[in-house]
Amino acid sequence: MAQTVGDFVWERLHQWGVRRIFGYPGDGINGLLGALDRAKDKFEFVQVRHEEMAAFMASAHAKFTGELGVCLATSGPGAAHLLTGLYDARMDHMPVLAITGQQARTAVGAHYQQELDMGAMFKDVAGAFTGYAAVPAQTRHLVDRACRIAMGQRRVTALVFPNDLQEEEMQQPPRSHGAVFSGVGWTAPRVVPEPEDLQRAADVINSGKKVGILVGAGAKNAVDEVIALADRTGAGCAKALLGKQVLPDDLPWVTGSIGLLGTKPSYEMMMNCDTFIMLGSGFPYSEFLPKEGQARGVQVDIDPGMLSLRYPMEVPLTGDVKATIDALLPLLDQKDGEWRDKIAGWKQEWEDTLEERAAVEANPVNPQLVFRELSKRLPDRAILTSDSGSCANWYARDVKMRRDMMASLSGGLASMGAGVPYAIAAKFAHPDRPVIASVGDGAMQMNNMAELITVAKYWEKWSDPRFVVLVLNNEDLNQVTWEQRVMEGNPKFEATQKLPNVPYHRFAEMIGLEGIYVDDPSKLGSAWDRALSSSRPVLLEVKTDPEVPPLPPHISIDQARAFASMLVKGDPDEEGVIAGSAKQLFASVLGGNED
Repeated sequence: MAQTVGDFVWERLHQWGVRRIFGYPGDGINGLLGALDRAKDKFEFVQVRHEEMAAFMASAHAKFTGELGVCLATSGPGAAHLLTGLYDARMDHMPVLAITGQQARTAVGAHYQQELDMGAMFKDVAGAFTGYAAVPAQTRHLVDRACRIAMGQRRVTALVFPNDLQEEEMQQPPRSHGAVFSGVGWTAPRVVPEPEDLQRAADVINSGKKVGILVGAGAKNAVDEVIALADRTGAGCAKALLGKQVLPDDLPWVTGSIGLLGTKPSYEMMMNCDTFIMLGSGFPYSEFLPKEGQARGVQVDIDPGMLSLRYPMEVPLTGDVKATIDALLPLLDQKDGEWRDKIAGWKQEWEDTLEERAAVEANPVNPQLVFRELSKRLPDRAILTSDSGSCANWYARDVKMRRDMMASLSGGLASMGAGVPYAIAAKFAHPDRPVIASVGDGAMQMNNMAELITVAKYWEKWSDPRFVVLVLNNEDLNQVTWEQRVMEGNPKFEATQKLPNVPYHRFAEMIGLEGIYVDDPSKLGSAWDRALSSSRPVLLEVKTDPEVPPLPPHISIDQARAFASMLVKGDPDEEGVIAGSAKQLFASVLGGNED
């Protein structure tokens, strides 16, 4: 049998190192699917329940492996469904290749069924490269260019194959004018700034007495180097949400997350530092960074487009974080620990506060306690994922990372619905490691329940069956509810915020997984113990109190006034809002303290 275009696509992707594809079938890609079946010994195809989940998984695969993530969808609606997950990869700078079908070439432009303008649709999300194959001899250079651009620029690329082309006999390009001959292969370069720029950065850092560092996902392969830099400069380190895994939280100078989901010591450090170093992060919220002019700034990022974007850096350096720190360290003076001692004090006070808040009685379970009980029991080498929403607050603040753990979520896009597909991709990439996903009931109802079926389909292939999905069931779209109250000064709008109560643990049991339900805080510890030692994947459903506020540790007077205004207007859950944790959190600010 002659090699088809579809056969060549998979052969070429295998040469590029691709071994796993996330996708969903459709007649627009039947030729590609038939070829994939013929090459099934070379690939693992993960059948998802929805194409959006395939794109999320491809993004997460790239995050947890450093490899190219690949997703596959049919023409028309299948291709359109990919977009949200592709934007997740685009905004977090992940290398992902989307492969889709298209209607037959003779029908393109005829307003044919399931014919979408793929080039226009992918123009933004895959703007670095979208290739449309019109003849077989194009296929070679399209695949090569899509892979190389995705990997080299850390971007999303897309390839579109008309369904009639997929089964045509493959033809190599002719040696003639108008044809091109491409090749396989790309290796990441070692990018280091020029010596004079490194010296300028060192001069800025050496002149400071109070150094604050912010690390992001771009520093995840530079753990030892970041620690060495912090030790040399006597710095404290805050972590952007995508940089949660970079530093272990048991170091007294690691202040934890920053920003809306961040910690008070991270905020205090940024408001008091005189030197600010930003490493591999696109953290967006400038109000949580030093005030302009307060601190001299040095930034390292592999993408020059991210330099001086959040803070006016005196020395913006284009470079790999690991290699740049290695080159910078010999130029830096050793600083004393006085500033660090202050940071450690702030951190200890904050940890005491978190412990007290987690112990506050709630109706029925305090969500912060759920995560603190998990943190005490995290297995070695655990991989953590979180969905967006209020669960991300507790994930960010209360789950303590140790060395050799991994963690991620939808960062720049902050999309609901990524928690479970991220966890599935992590488990396929690392089947010997325990994986824990944290999800709110809103995201669970949106699309994550369906992906439990994917878990049920594949889990017996995993060498370590430990896979836990935590669902916070509070019958509320909680993050937005609190934003309505505190940011806008409006009462909870029940028509948009109230969710139906669903027995998630029973659904898990129905499809062959283990389900655990907790509505008593005294049973949380034993529930986590059971979930983390189960011989099959587990859904742990906890009935949590929606009136425990998932808000930033720093409350401005404008936010306090908005909250007071909301109370004047009357909230449907006013009694619960005022009681317990909400009262504790707002008492000092409502009492008249201003920032």
